[in-house]
Amino acid sequence: MVTAPPPRFTESTQGRLRRLNLATSLPPVVIAAVVLLYIDTRAWWHVIVLAPGVVAGVVAFERWTANDLARFALPCVLVAAAVWPLGVLVTGSPNAYWGICAVGSLALREVRRRRVLAVTGLFSYVAVVGAARLLVERDDIREVLVRYVLVPTGLTVLVTVMTVVGERFYDLIRELEQTREREAELAVVRERARFASDLHDIQGHTLHVVKLKIALAQRLLLGDTARAEKELSETYALVSDTIAQTKELAYGQRRLNLTAEIENAKNLFEAAGIRVRVTREAEVDARSSELLGQVLRETTTNILRHAQATQVQITLAESGITIVNDGVTAGAQPELRGLAALRQRVAGDGGELTVEQTAARFLTAAVFPPARAVAAPTAPGKDGR
Repeated sequence: MVTAPPPRFTESTQGRLRRLNLATSLPPVVIAAVVLLYIDTRAWWHVIVLAPGVVAGVVAFERWTANDLARFALPCVLVAAAVWPLGVLVTGSPNAYWGICAVGSLALREVRRRRVLAVTGLFSYVAVVGAARLLVERDDIREVLVRYVLVPTGLTVLVTVMTVVGERFYDLIRELEQTREREAELAVVRERARFASDLHDIQGHTLHVVKLKIALAQRLLLGDTARAEKELSETYALVSDTIAQTKELAYGQRRLNLTAEIENAKNLFEAAGIRVRVTREAEVDARSSELLGQVLRETTTNILRHAQATQVQITLAESGITIVNDGVTAGAQPELRGLAALRQRVAGDGGELTVEQTAARFLTAAVFPPARAVAAPTAPGKDGR
């Protein structure tokens, strides 16, 4: 028998399964019930006695497929349970068990505690009531035991087992549905974390650079007004660019250019009085370029914020990027939340982000497997100042 979906299913899934159950299983169930009623009926009043059991079985099955059996289980069980002894003792109908077989096996789903006892009670009731036929028919004990005890009890056991198996099947479907819902929720969480990380990259980087340039402009305001005006103009342009990047991020259009990020890092370090040397050993895989640009941007912000650097070495290799700076104070390594978030993203893309502090030097390296690199390396580029 086809079982009904659990209550926790979404309405659309539940509706589809209900329609499928009704379309494929209800017609055969109704036909079988009518055929059994026709076989057992030998007088018009037999229909009045036996029909309620058939109706109870059909109603219970229809309500089960709709996940609404709880309200109808007890009335259907009582009606079907009353028809079986009437069929055995009054009408001599060996198929009158059909109602209690169908309703009982379905109603077991609503039993939350002592289910084994309920199952045992169902099988025992069918067998004992069937054996009561011996009270009115003692001529052929073997036939009575087969038709009224063995066959009804055996088929009740079979239907119950099939119902339980069907219930386990829908339990698996329910778990799959719940797993998909959890995966969707995790995807939303991961996307929020990615968005927060990108927003941190844009806003945090810009704010620290703006702070640096304004401080520089203040120092130059009286002695070198032209240079101060240039710094303020660059700050204005930087803020405008950040606004544009924030809009691109909001609409999912943001893309980082590694070459532009290297040039930007050089300009920022030089503006802060830090010597910077850029070595291009090879071209980086285009698929990794944007992520490496984010690593460089975050590392640049960290150096300007946490280190007293005098020189920075940026090395671009076929497999990734390495940034080494000095000016690291002794003691505990600062908490670099931006790089921690990027480490997960680099790992998710098949790479590895390494952060090491040795003596007065700090190393940040993002490396991808050789398969991600471009096959033919180019000649080393010129070093920056």
